[in-house]
Order: sequence, then C-alpha cells, then structure tokens
Amino acid sequence: MKKLLWIVIVLLLIGGVVWLAKTPGKPGKLDSFATCIKDSGALFYGAFWCPHCQNQKAMFGKSAKLLPYIECSTPDGNGQLQTCTDAGVSGYPTWKFPDGTVETGEVALARLGELTKCELPQ
Repeated sequence: MKKLLWIVIVLLLIGGVVWLAKTPGKPGKLDSFATCIKDSGALFYGAFWCPHCQNQKAMFGKSAKLLPYIECSTPDGNGQLQTCTDAGVSGYPTWKFPDGTVETGEVALARLGELTKCELPQ
C-alpha cells in the first residue's frame, strides 16, 4: 500500500512538472513593442558574455525572447561569428536599422521606439 502511494505521488509530481512546462506564461509587458521592433527590420547583435547585452535584454524582461537578437560570439567566447563580421559589428551591443542607422551600447527603449517607429507601451 505504501509503495502504491509513493508511485501515485511521483506520477502526480511528474504530471505537474510536464503541465507547467507546457503551459504558456503570461505575455511580457513589452511583447508588442519587441515584436514591432523585430517587424521593423532592426537587428540586435550581441554576445552571451557581454554585460551590456544582458542589460539591454533585461530592459525588455520576458519580452526579450521576441527581439531580433543575433548571437555574435563563438561558443568558447573567444571569437566572433562570420555573420557579425560581415555585418561590420565591432562592439556589443550593436543595433542596426533598415535606414542604415547604427547604435552601439545600451540603447534606451524610447530611442529604440524612435528609430523603429514602434510605440512604447505606457
């Protein structure tokens, strides 16, 4: 009887974990803004080891996953991928916009809105 109880508990725990993993969370506050930036054709170049890139993503919270992010670092963190070299990226973060504008460093959300013509939610 005790063994059956433990089996039921384990199965319930596994079921709960699977359910949580498959259940979508609430949308991020800046989902529409991040999607608009992506749809504008802007590109966000960065590196996983770059603290300024992490800060830029943190400005978007959960919505960062929707940004047009391009990873430039090699997996070992010691080099730059060719796609970023070809794009002329020499520092991180770098934002490139369809009109040819390039911004380096952390860019304020309001500035991203100006450059992409995307409305920043209040």
